[in-house]
Amino acid sequence: MVRVAGGMGIFGKDRDAALAIYLNDHLAGAVAGVGLARRLADGGSIPADVANEIEEDRAALVDLMRTLDVPVRKYKAGLGWAAEKVGRLKLNGRLVGRAPLSRVLELETMRLGVEGKAAGWRTLRIRADVDTRLDGARLDRLIERAGKQIELLEAARITAAAEVFVGEAPFERHPVRPHGEV
Repeated sequence: MVRVAGGMGIFGKDRDAALAIYLNDHLAGAVAGVGLARRLADGGSIPADVANEIEEDRAALVDLMRTLDVPVRKYKAGLGWAAEKVGRLKLNGRLVGRAPLSRVLELETMRLGVEGKAAGWRTLRIRADVDTRLDGARLDRLIERAGKQIELLEAARITAAAEVFVGEAPFERHPVRPHGEV
């Protein structure tokens, strides 16, 4: 455990309020992530079952929030939905239709989102050590699933980037390795 010298902890109701803000912020990201995952799956960039898992993870977050008596702030979820829609309007070199670069950027965004989700699960896993309402084994499974999603998204991202910037799939010269392996 890392302890920051002179660090100030959050106590009691303030801790619960901080957790509510944190989880609602993650829910906003999860709502945006579900929309993006569906678009990536519909375009063939990721398997539909991964998009389904990402949707299941959003539902798991809502369930955990309910377990912790954290109210869902609908305006934050709405902001996540709106952010995903606005993200479609990025300048991508084409006025009509999707540019190949859009796929690369969307896969990078999705991967970063899943990294954030995994961090959220790990944060809740820490809390599970002192909060009996949380199921540590369930959180461990969510953490593991997020890791697999990250690996798949990275492989898809590398393929998309190679197709856009090199013109070929990278597998013959640079095989994709699982996250963290060299």
